[in-house]
Amino acid sequence: MPSETPTPAPAHGYLVVISGPSGAGKSTVVHEVLAKCPLPLELSVSATTRKPRPGEVDGVHYHFLSHDEFRTRREQGEFLECKEVFGRGDWYGTLQNTVSTGLAAGKWVLLEIDVEGMLAVLQKFPQAETIFIHSGSIEELERRLRQRNTETEDSLARRLEVARRELTFLSHYRHQVINHDLDTAVADVCRILTSLAARP
Repeated sequence: MPSETPTPAPAHGYLVVISGPSGAGKSTVVHEVLAKCPLPLELSVSATTRKPRPGEVDGVHYHFLSHDEFRTRREQGEFLECKEVFGRGDWYGTLQNTVSTGLAAGKWVLLEIDVEGMLAVLQKFPQAETIFIHSGSIEELERRLRQRNTETEDSLARRLEVARRELTFLSHYRHQVINHDLDTAVADVCRILTSLAARP
């Protein structure tokens, strides 16, 4: 009797949460990791109520929702995490369906979200891998923000206060990466993810 071909194991995705203060280079690191890390990585596309900026494409950069649609979805529990950002009246959030679809396809779904979002995600996905990217010190972060020359003194003070608060949650993350050098930080994140792939 011929032996049956074993059924392949189902694809197994991972959920990875990456956070970090504004100005720490988090988004740049994530962009490079997506391009260079040899894993089936997929950046989760967030939803927002803000208007698209020139060149932004719905479903690629964000899922652009009206305030009414966002509120309805939030009330129906469709968000893994969401919040109003910087008091500007616009909401941002991660749709549960976006994450579950990626995980079911065997993708490593990356969420680039803040500390509050990470805490909300861990309530539903306690096994998520969490990485905090920062500049090493508040002083270095302030130097980088000033170097941008895009902040008023008031907005700079607000960003630094948020960063100080976020750093108090550092122990909630399984890994931290200090972004002194972009290539090194990207390699560090890739090494963390590759070691996760090697676990049984």
